Amino acid sequence: MRSRRSQSPSRRPLRTRHAAVAGTAALAAALTACSGGGSGDGAAKAEKPKIAVNLTGQQAKAGVPVTVKLTSADGKLKDVTVADAEGTRLAGKISADGRGWTSARKAAPGTSYTVRATTAEGGEAGKAFATAAPEKVNKVTITPGRNVKTVGVAQPLSIVFDHPVANKAEVEKNLKVKTSNDTVGSWGWIKNYDGRDRVDWRPKEYWKSGTKVELDAQLNGVDSGSGGGWFVRDYDTAMTVGRNQVVKVNLDNKTATLTRDGKTVKSLPMSAGTPGGEKASWGGTSVLMSKEGTINMRSETVGLGDSYDKMVDYSMRLTWSGMYAHAAPWNAAYFGNTNHSSGCVGMSTGNAAWLYGQAQIGDPFEVSGNGSKGTPDPGNGFGEWNLSWADWQAKSAL
Repeated sequence: MRSRRSQSPSRRPLRTRHAAVAGTAALAAALTACSGGGSGDGAAKAEKPKIAVNLTGQQAKAGVPVTVKLTSADGKLKDVTVADAEGTRLAGKISADGRGWTSARKAAPGTSYTVRATTAEGGEAGKAFATAAPEKVNKVTITPGRNVKTVGVAQPLSIVFDHPVANKAEVEKNLKVKTSNDTVGSWGWIKNYDGRDRVDWRPKEYWKSGTKVELDAQLNGVDSGSGGGWFVRDYDTAMTVGRNQVVKVNLDNKTATLTRDGKTVKSLPMSAGTPGGEKASWGGTSVLMSKEGTINMRSETVGLGDSYDKMVDYSMRLTWSGMYAHAAPWNAAYFGNTNHSSGCVGMSTGNAAWLYGQAQIGDPFEVSGNGSKGTPDPGNGFGEWNLSWADWQAKSAL
């Protein structure tokens, strides 16, 4: 009996200690649960914001900015993202009162968008919509293209449209030109030689050598207007202005002179177009459009019947209507003394090869003297240099 009594007191303290430990653990658990529960209750109480988007459904109207409004009673927008399926975002800005957001660009046609908005209070909301597909798409051809990096001082930026552009002002304001030295210039709307709508950006005066030029045509989501269709992508190009050189073609003394930085490099005897008819050369300023090397020239393609059909070397195109500078060894008797070609500036093979090697796409060919057939239209090559600066500015839609 003594031995059982002596063991009982030793067991009771053990049970007491276990109870104390359990109580401490329960208290700790209770405190932890209380702390965690407080955070969870706070998150649960955070009201999910409500937003309204101006474009909804799967056939939403394209060509308008996207607007997002916070319709919850309280709160302010912290961030809004509107992105297409490829992750490309529409930039935008939150309003001063923090309750709205508007995109800087317009929604493009045939595009799915996801909208995500977060608030300063930590809430988040989302929406989705898609714009109707375009019935017609307008595309463009830009000169100079990406393969031409360096150009002459007369090279304009030129955009030719596949379809008519009725909304010229709307298109023009989305064409962004950036230059490294704040060159003054203007867009001008003209008809390309093939009759298509075209807009060129030329500086007030010839470019300065070394100028870097960038074109950002932010056309995605812009409507061309009646008969033209929608633009469904952006376009860009860039160029650097090379040597400051000009080819001066003098019809009176029958020479073509290359000048660089205003100084004569070399003067070449030549024979230009026969005066007095369609075979006369264009006067004024044309721009070297392309260096085409050896090509087949046929008179019927320029409305001169069956006058010639020749393979011609070192061909440098100056107009769409067929005026070139090139090698013309068959005309050697006339170089330096008589204008006796079918409109082109012909010279010896050696001199043509030399000029071909020196010339840059975008170099101006300034044709002066008697016997020309006038100046080419702005769309016949890059004939806009034959207009005064005021007349060129007047061709802007803005």
